[in-house]
Amino acid sequence: MKQRWQVNGINLALIICTFAVGGSLCGFAGRKLLELTGLHRGFLWVLSYIIVITLLWPFCVLLISVPFGQFSFFIKYLAKIWRLMSGNKSKPVSVAIFASGAGSNAEKIIERAVGSATNNFRIDLIVCNKPGAGVLLIAEKNNIDTLIIEKEQFFRGDSYIPALQERGIEFIVLAGFLWKIPVSLIRAYPNKIINIHPALLPKYGGKGMYGDKVHETIIAAGEKESGITIHYVDELYDHGNIILQVSCEVSKNDTPDTLAKKIHLLEHSHYPKVVEELLQMQNSR
Repeated sequence: MKQRWQVNGINLALIICTFAVGGSLCGFAGRKLLELTGLHRGFLWVLSYIIVITLLWPFCVLLISVPFGQFSFFIKYLAKIWRLMSGNKSKPVSVAIFASGAGSNAEKIIERAVGSATNNFRIDLIVCNKPGAGVLLIAEKNNIDTLIIEKEQFFRGDSYIPALQERGIEFIVLAGFLWKIPVSLIRAYPNKIINIHPALLPKYGGKGMYGDKVHETIIAAGEKESGITIHYVDELYDHGNIILQVSCEVSKNDTPDTLAKKIHLLEHSHYPKVVEELLQMQNSR
């Protein structure tokens, strides 16, 4: 259950308590309401009781979720139930995440896909150019298919477009992927490839500007702020149309490591949300 709901052990215990206490409150309130009707115990009473507690249950669990600190979880949970009951079964957009490293951004996006109330996208594939990368362990933990790519086929062959299409991939998210995307792949997925850059473009972008190199350059230049840029991918490095920029202060005491931590917080907070919102719009067309 922890993996399915993407929660830790403490939150799982609180969620179970909310279900239990909310259900008890629902049953108690339902009986009290039926006492006001004067109905005698029998088939009609049982039928009325089922209807009443069905209507009361969402309100009871939401009420109890507040003191247990689980209101956000239950809002999403009830939204999923409503979506299923209302017959809104639009097919989630199939997404591939391209990553080269540890995969912290990929992990946050996967968590968002699993926990999303809208259920408008799912991560079906992790594409990686480094066989030992940490992102592959994240994929394994979440039972997500992986594709290890090699440079010759990616840049001079078919760019793995058939492999992506065979898996039904509709959208590509770059999350720390260090190779430039071939033109053929961009044309196969027009306006359907996005990237996140650890600086405020157009400054400090381009070939070789990734990871600590970006932070070192920003600090050496005496910049007072840095941030993240989420953008569509085109034929040039770090150049496509900007979707979102969020800034943070660069203090005089910052090192590349401390600045990287600030940037990671922004990435983890905003990138999954932007992915969800973009794919929600795509799924509603």
